[in-house]
Amino acid sequence: MQKNYGGVSMRKIFVFVVGVGVFVFCGVAAGQRGKSPEVHGDGTVSFHLMMPNAQKVELRFEGMSGMTAVAMAKDASGVWSATTAALAADIYAYQFNVDGTDIIDPGVHEFVPNHFEQGGLFTAPGKTAELWEQTKVPHGVVQWHLYASKIRGDESDYYVYTPPGFDARAKTKYPVLYLLHGYSDYTNAWIVMGHAQFILDNLIAQGKSKPMIVVMPSGYGWPKVLEAGWGKQPEEDRVRNRDNFAAILLEEIIPRIEKQYPVWKDGGHRAIAGLSMGGGESLYVGLNHPGQFAWIGSMSAGMLEKPETNFANLNVEEAKNVKLLWIACGKEDGLLQANREMKDWLKMKGVAFTNVETDGAHTWQVWRRNLVELAGLLFR
Repeated sequence: MQKNYGGVSMRKIFVFVVGVGVFVFCGVAAGQRGKSPEVHGDGTVSFHLMMPNAQKVELRFEGMSGMTAVAMAKDASGVWSATTAALAADIYAYQFNVDGTDIIDPGVHEFVPNHFEQGGLFTAPGKTAELWEQTKVPHGVVQWHLYASKIRGDESDYYVYTPPGFDARAKTKYPVLYLLHGYSDYTNAWIVMGHAQFILDNLIAQGKSKPMIVVMPSGYGWPKVLEAGWGKQPEEDRVRNRDNFAAILLEEIIPRIEKQYPVWKDGGHRAIAGLSMGGGESLYVGLNHPGQFAWIGSMSAGMLEKPETNFANLNVEEAKNVKLLWIACGKEDGLLQANREMKDWLKMKGVAFTNVETDGAHTWQVWRRNLVELAGLLFR
């Protein structure tokens, strides 16, 4: 099954309708004070929430360095309000915390696609458009594919970005980037949160990136890995999830892409990259199959325990044929030490890599910028 990505999934429609039903009074009342969120020209953003019986309300939003809490004040009509300091141009995820319970802003227009942490999104624009913003350049197309996975034993999905001017009937062939999401993300995280499609549109328009096809698959080879939640997954579930995903990518998704799209079918025109869990999967699949991927990137890679076991079959001579092994992590990221240990192990093995350490924590602000940098390096 194939659908153009332009509508809203039934799951999201259900959540939205329930949200309207629960918060319709709050939303109308808050609207009398001002829309929420309300982005101002000076980079500050105002929020309003009608919650007259609440004792304490906080705005919580995620920035480059992690979560920020801002106390909200209640007026005589029961509307709580807060205005942030001027924010750097970016996309921010946010929630309200009402007497200890996180809720979604009833005035929200964009939702965070996540299995555990729902929330809203807002954009603080820059004086000039950032590369992840929609601009007046030729745009590619994103399509959603559903298919029956024999390895998972159920239906799985993937999204495919094709660049501006793509024509499946033409003779032009394209390189492919397999771009992986993190643990707890929905499959469409790189579209909704990462704005990967706009990043590629803008980079291609500026001549800073090669036109490429980007495939964004579900990273859950063993969906049971989601049941335990953050930091509680049994090792056997993590290992099975990783191994199943590797098999799904190599045996199911790549063959499907090579039948459905005009792509080059050699490792020199194939890249794999991802964030967090997807970063760990990218290193695991890429380094254990260096002939399949000449371009490997990881961003804040997770699940890097025991490199001597996870990469026991690493062929150092074959790994020398990898054109780019790019390992990035924020300096405030809790996974920084594990990433440094992975790089130390690669040095010991004599495997060359590009080391990237930036400002920031385990956030989309870091990963969007990572993708901007990485995309410009691929297939050169």
